[in-house]
Amino acid sequence: RFIEPDGGQITLDGVALADWRLAALRRQFALVGQEVVMFNASIAANVALGEPVDEARVQQCLQAANLAEHVASLPRGIHTEVGHNATQLSGGQRQRLAIARALYKDAPVLLLDEATSALDTHSERLVQDALQRLMRGRTTLIVAHRLSTIEHADRVVVMEQGHIVEQGTHAELVAAGGLYARLQSSRKA
Repeated sequence: RFIEPDGGQITLDGVALADWRLAALRRQFALVGQEVVMFNASIAANVALGEPVDEARVQQCLQAANLAEHVASLPRGIHTEVGHNATQLSGGQRQRLAIARALYKDAPVLLLDEATSALDTHSERLVQDALQRLMRGRTTLIVAHRLSTIEHADRVVVMEQGHIVEQGTHAELVAAGGLYARLQSSRKA
């Protein structure tokens, strides 16, 4: 509810978003975005993000996010301060820390907004692996230009200039030969 829809209605579990208490609504969502905001605090505090820090749970989330090995190599482990906006971490490590944060929140709806767009191939592989674990059992909305990110989605919605132009599974959209298929073939060219 950062922006109210100007038409139609969006519901969550059959309840219009406008009818949800804002705090309760926001507890339903976890976000992993392209631009990750981190605080000048410990890794554990950044994972827990304002919640009480349960060290065992932080470790589990770091493990699932493919970051535990790196964190273990740091002088103070999960108590290592990451600096302003986690400048001491690489882009891939920052993304995996954001994934650990989303795992810690354990929200039923996950929003992935270009979560792998700025990563090199090796980092993307580690992040994709962590994202697969994060998405299990959750409703996940993925905003992506990298088609590899969405190939396994239950439903792909293709937008052009703010309008839905196609929707279906990856296989259905490739077979249809429309915009998605053209984007897919240009990616492989």
